[in-house]
Amino acid sequence: MEIKKRAVALGLFDGIHLGHRAVLDLALNQKKNGLKPAVFTFNPVTVLRKSSGKDGYIYDHVHKFKALWRYGSFGFYDIETVRFEEICDMSGEEFAENILVKKMNAGIVCCGNNFRFGKNASCGVEELKSFGEKYGFDVQIAEPVKIDDITVSSGEIRRCLVNGEIERANTLLGEPYNIYTTVVHGNEIGRTINFPTINQNYSKGQLVLKYGVYFTSTYIDDIKYKSVTNIGVKPTIAGKRTPLAETHILDFSGDLYNKNIRVEFNKFIRPEKKFSSVDELRKQISSDIAVVREI
Repeated sequence: MEIKKRAVALGLFDGIHLGHRAVLDLALNQKKNGLKPAVFTFNPVTVLRKSSGKDGYIYDHVHKFKALWRYGSFGFYDIETVRFEEICDMSGEEFAENILVKKMNAGIVCCGNNFRFGKNASCGVEELKSFGEKYGFDVQIAEPVKIDDITVSSGEIRRCLVNGEIERANTLLGEPYNIYTTVVHGNEIGRTINFPTINQNYSKGQLVLKYGVYFTSTYIDDIKYKSVTNIGVKPTIAGKRTPLAETHILDFSGDLYNKNIRVEFNKFIRPEKKFSSVDELRKQISSDIAVVREI
């Protein structure tokens, strides 16, 4: 029995933004032509290598895989990745033969017009087309997606996120930027001032939003709750700590420790601030909640 060829979407896909989705859609649309849609991607830490640690990745590896399955409505036959160290020394032709043909069984390869591959990113789409002619796969190139004459890109989305331009970032992403990780224990200061919170950590190397308070939406058992999220290091509380997301969920009480919770970011309210006392912090949180209730 002949094994079905795959339509393989190629890319880093660290944000699953509208530009990425144009590539993914090319692969998904090939299902009607009898090909199996699939994805070959790279660990988001590749962003750190490409920028010498200057740029953080938007979503980590686990989050990205969840988002890819969800975006494809489980229409992808397979989502594959390898460690960067396994392919970084491959020539462009070795990548085409060993990964696209032998590993992925590609009949069609889909990518953006700026896709690079091979050792030292030596090859682009023209070389990919040439290898396709040699090894028996076609190449489809997704057109750049533009909004307000600006090309949607991970770089532009990163710029928006670090500047607190969350609404614009959400437009480019195609959905609200979100944190979807396990709730961990914190110092429980929120409980002592009557505003219990859930704490969620960023992954090492992941881009952190502009420090501040955001209007967010939190999903618990498919129920959507309004919430207020602080991104930062809790400067009012003594001690040093790494940045995290601390969310107070309106009109909810319950134990969410060790559960994976999705928090979507809708609007930047104010920058993070160090208050002179915990009581002053409590008053400001009350004010932030009143703002969110009015939105």
